[in-house]
Amino acid sequence: MTGTDAVMVQVRVLVCEDDRDLGDEVAAGLRAAGFAVDLARDYADADLKIAVNTYDCLVVDRGLPDGDGLDLVRAQRDSGERTPVVILTARDALADRLDGFAHGADDYVVKPFAMDELAARVRALCRRRELPAATRIEVGTLTVDRPRRRVHRAGTLLTLTPKEFGVLELLAERAGSVVTRAELIEACWDEMAEPASNVVDVVVAQLRRKLGEPPLLETVRGVGFTLAP
Repeated sequence: MTGTDAVMVQVRVLVCEDDRDLGDEVAAGLRAAGFAVDLARDYADADLKIAVNTYDCLVVDRGLPDGDGLDLVRAQRDSGERTPVVILTARDALADRLDGFAHGADDYVVKPFAMDELAARVRALCRRRELPAATRIEVGTLTVDRPRRRVHRAGTLLTLTPKEFGVLELLAERAGSVVTRAELIEACWDEMAEPASNVVDVVVAQLRRKLGEPPLLETVRGVGFTLAP
């Protein structure tokens, strides 16, 4: 997978789906597309996760065991929260779709659906919500092209995984400053990541190898990492 397949750093999605198999499938599909994904099985769990985390998009089923997913959307809108929401449901009548939009949903996907289409819809909503930012970041001989999701070093296109792209983008955005392991985990991983694990070190090691010489990515022992021009 190349850097063009990656999504922007800090894109975190909450999937609220009570069907265990489908929920796991959607979460796995969105993670494969490069998103960080948390999974809730009911209204109460989703409400709690929204209260303690910041999400770029919500994917919500309507028929939850403890309520209608639209009530969750309406509660978010009533509180002033504008996080984009995709309703995921088997209810395909026009009246149901209109009801979804009336409650504040931004998109409506009917089951069964193609995983690639859902990922594309989530990505489009996240892009729409992004604040204006530099589309091109240059650090020494490194160039990060955000819109095209491409990275070049000294004119050579690098082949990066979505996770590598996300980590490198954050480091490039804050070039010259130290980014802690905790900040990288918060921005580029989801609730499945174990804070005490070596996942960050593994990705950083892969990036070092791909970035080549002269060294650009430095470790600040006991703190984190920095890109130094």
